[in-house]
Amino acid sequence: TVVVSPCYKDIAFWVPENYEENDFFELARGIAGDLVEQIECIDEFTNPKTGKSSKCYRTTYRSMERSLTDDEINALQNKLRDDAAEILKVEVR
Repeated sequence: TVVVSPCYKDIAFWVPENYEENDFFELARGIAGDLVEQIECIDEFTNPKTGKSSKCYRTTYRSMERSLTDDEINALQNKLRDDAAEILKVEVR
């Protein structure tokens, strides 16, 4: 049995009013497919002055067949950041 270590990456962003969490999950899975083992919201807060809400998600990447390289994971995470800003209209922090 091969045990492959997971890789964790966090992303935080301000969410627009019409934000749907499931859209972010689907976007991540569309980019990284089966390499996304889990996504969880690990922090959220609302700025009392602006009323803007922020969410921070931790994505667990893992392949069952092999170790993933830092470059590979970083490329996926960068695409997720870019696409989330462009498609979901979030403001990455």
